[in-house]
Amino acid sequence: MIHIDYLDRRPIYEQVVDKIKELILLGVLEADSQLPSVRALAVELSINPNTIQRAYTELERQGVIYCVKGRGNFVAATKPLREQYRDEVWKKLESLVLEAKKAEISKAEMQEKLELLYS
Repeated sequence: MIHIDYLDRRPIYEQVVDKIKELILLGVLEADSQLPSVRALAVELSINPNTIQRAYTELERQGVIYCVKGRGNFVAATKPLREQYRDEVWKKLESLVLEAKKAEISKAEMQEKLELLYS
């Protein structure tokens, strides 16, 4: 489910946050589905439970998950996360287009490459 890269410079809790978001965006974790308990995920990943708790706290702060006392953590509505991700992709594309203009890549060349990439 989640793989931790110990060579990654980012803290482990950030990697857990990103992986859970990725699983939500891929549809593996659906809205209102329960996440593993802090202890269970910590054992599965062989990391400190405090690290998982920190990741869950960050996800809750971002509105990606919600906590139900005595029951655990659940995936919040996925639509806001998908919209946020789409906005990030559009911003990256806008930046890329500006870079392409600087590199004198024509609109036709960009469209041709885009068609190849979407195939």
